[in-house]
Amino acid sequence: MLEILSVWIAGGLTLCILSFLYGDNPVYKFAEHLYVGFSAAYWLIYVWHFTIKQMVINPIVAREPGALMLIIPLFFGALMFSRWLPERISWISRWSIAFVVGIGAGIVAIGQVQGLLLPQLRATILPLATGNWKTNTNNLLVVIGTTATLTYFYFSRREAGVLSKFSRVGIAFIMIALGASFGYTIMARISLLIGRMIFLLGNWFHIVKPL
Repeated sequence: MLEILSVWIAGGLTLCILSFLYGDNPVYKFAEHLYVGFSAAYWLIYVWHFTIKQMVINPIVAREPGALMLIIPLFFGALMFSRWLPERISWISRWSIAFVVGIGAGIVAIGQVQGLLLPQLRATILPLATGNWKTNTNNLLVVIGTTATLTYFYFSRREAGVLSKFSRVGIAFIMIALGASFGYTIMARISLLIGRMIFLLGNWFHIVKPL
């Protein structure tokens, strides 16, 4: 009984979301607000149980070694709630925001260099004579495409002559990359739509074989 009820609720909410194709309406708004509310409640419980409770409160209560140092991040986290207070007090929350933004920027910068920039550089520096013409052609396209694309974004010199023509090759590679990315996004969305259609026609109406 509970499984049947859950299928009917999921199917009804799916139709509510799809009703946006007809136009913005109260049924869609209801499903949208319900989704946002459930998501906020889920993440609130998740952060409390797996972050605040397990990583801060439990170590302090158990008096684990170094647990008192957790009072510092707990203090700065509590300062975030001063945003709800009057202006003469709410400015204190900027201390916490400054720490979060600063530390986050440092971590992201290191992660981007080590996880994105350096691997892309290594993937671009390829041999052009491997003994296999298919590999040679592929490596040559990668080198030419990367160099031409970087040339297109080279603004320190006026584009003229060979530089201008080579940058146009970079535009072609950029368009191909954007087209492939857009096509991949469309395929992902179509896959989601097919999944929901199979759920509606299979699990709910039993017209087709369910997944």
